Amino acid sequence: MSEILYELRQVQELLKIEQEEDRQQYKIKSLKSTITERKAMGFCWYPVTIVKEEIGFGNKIVLELERTKDRDQLHMFQTGKAAALFSNNGERQNLSGVIVGLRRNKVLLATNKEDLPEWIDDGRLGIDLTFDEMSYREMEIAMKKTLDAHKTRLAELRDILLGDVPAAFTSEAMDNIPLLNPSQNEAVRKIVQAKDVAIIHGPPGTGKTTTLVQAILKSLETQRRLLVTAPSNTAVDLLTEKLATAGVNVIRIGNPSRVSDVLLDHTLDAQIMAHRSYKSLKDYRKTADEYKRMAFQHKRNFGHEERAQRQFFKSESKRLLDEADRVEEYITDDLLNHVQVITCTLVGAANKAIRHLEYDTVFIDEAAQALEPACWIPISRAKRVVLAGDHCQLPPTVKSFEAEKGGLGKTLFEKCIERQPDVAVMLKTQYRMHHHIMAFSNQQFYQGALEAHPSVHDHDLHQFDAQFAPGLAVEFVDTAGCGYNEVESPESSSSANPDEANLLLNHLALLLRDYSPTDADAEPLRIGVIAPYRAQINYLQDRVEHMPQLHELKLKRQLSIGTVDSFQGQERDVIYISMTRSNEKGEIGFLSDIRRMNVAMTRAKKKLVIVGDSATLSQHPYYADFLAYVESINAYRSAWELTECMP
Repeated sequence: MSEILYELRQVQELLKIEQEEDRQQYKIKSLKSTITERKAMGFCWYPVTIVKEEIGFGNKIVLELERTKDRDQLHMFQTGKAAALFSNNGERQNLSGVIVGLRRNKVLLATNKEDLPEWIDDGRLGIDLTFDEMSYREMEIAMKKTLDAHKTRLAELRDILLGDVPAAFTSEAMDNIPLLNPSQNEAVRKIVQAKDVAIIHGPPGTGKTTTLVQAILKSLETQRRLLVTAPSNTAVDLLTEKLATAGVNVIRIGNPSRVSDVLLDHTLDAQIMAHRSYKSLKDYRKTADEYKRMAFQHKRNFGHEERAQRQFFKSESKRLLDEADRVEEYITDDLLNHVQVITCTLVGAANKAIRHLEYDTVFIDEAAQALEPACWIPISRAKRVVLAGDHCQLPPTVKSFEAEKGGLGKTLFEKCIERQPDVAVMLKTQYRMHHHIMAFSNQQFYQGALEAHPSVHDHDLHQFDAQFAPGLAVEFVDTAGCGYNEVESPESSSSANPDEANLLLNHLALLLRDYSPTDADAEPLRIGVIAPYRAQINYLQDRVEHMPQLHELKLKRQLSIGTVDSFQGQERDVIYISMTRSNEKGEIGFLSDIRRMNVAMTRAKKKLVIVGDSATLSQHPYYADFLAYVESINAYRSAWELTECMP
């Protein structure tokens, strides 16, 4: 067996370990908890009522459910997730399905049944998120397909992506695209010339999405049908909107994670409804509904004749629904035969409407955040592959420690860029950050190759608004020697540091003390507070409630507090980071994943303030380098000198 086949088998085994761990975590969180606990974790809505019932694809029933209590409670529901309607009436019964639509307090559940069970009428209904077997099943199928591929295009792509065979390129010329800078044009040129694979390496703020969209438009000049995909619905939605705005004929498979007119118009459902043959589909369904209603009308005398009549109505209803399905399939095929770009998540590439299709090129955005098995789902349908992302930012989430240790967190993007460095172009001009905010990450992760565009190079808070004092775009506030020790929350094993959190919020309040936005301000100042631990975030959020100015900014959504993950792909004018860890052993735990820190620091545009204990942090070489960097730009501050200025 070749080395890469052995490697793929190992990935296959690690995926099974991850699936089992995920299932066990789900069971612990969901099955062993009460409805109240599941609601608090965001896994459950209860009680719900059925607002509407309609027939969907394949005669399966789609339910619109509305939650009637705790309407503002946060939840983990999203389109594409598996869920089940349940009855809390004595014996627990379930009706499984998939969430196909979501509005604030309403959810659309596509069930896998043609008729509803009787217990639905008993009331006391709720909806639970269930374990997502489907994603794992599709990843397993894709892994098997990739392993078994022999003398096919998939076998060739597998051997090239994993570094066994060199990638090939043409010498095709391409005129520069005026909208793009030199490194962005170089990336698009690499994609145009790639016969097999190309990579856009996009560090923070370098315009990766803009470059990707231009590469897709360029590919459409010579190719008929492309697939554009990403691990998250958010990234897929963004690309769909940008392509639609550029005039591309695009269809979004699956359901958008947010509602916008542009997105909704480009979903497969909306395109079917706009099709010239939709009227006959609607007529078939309407008549089938009438026959079904007549079949189940209550009759006082129910003899042989009535039974035969009911049977006739039922069979007519079924015949018409089958006819409606045939029309829907015809419309779907017609749309997909003429579409230029299909967009969906990685797992969505196996959707039954498109699973039979092949693509001239598959584009995978956020590829450095995607599990390798998920990437093989769209690649197995591709003639050519383009990956975009940054392996120096957040890796994919792996729940199993054993699978993580075995290497499941190592992405196909990382493997390919390491083994085939010639396929990648790094974007080098960043349009987000003041050069002092950029410089440390630039040294640590990008070999000093990044340059700040003149529009942001010196753009600090004073340039944004003269009410701010001129000066530092970066500050490190050192709490060493202050006795600000971390405390661990025993229930969650999460760390908090209340003294450090108070110092950070007071520093922020002081920064904003003389700032009062005028009506003429086109853009309000946007501020983010990041902490690596949930317990610290909870403390910061509670504390802000008692600080009127900050609380008002939070209500206006100008101040947000969250984990590094929640800020991935976003930017803020001002970023504060609470490092939280402070202990005599110099243990920094989860902060040792320096890629997370890279993401946290590079969210800031005009001002970055990091609060932490240098004695604890300097035990790690990365943070020791950071402390040397802040000293070199005169950005070091001791908490002692600041506490004198604090209110």
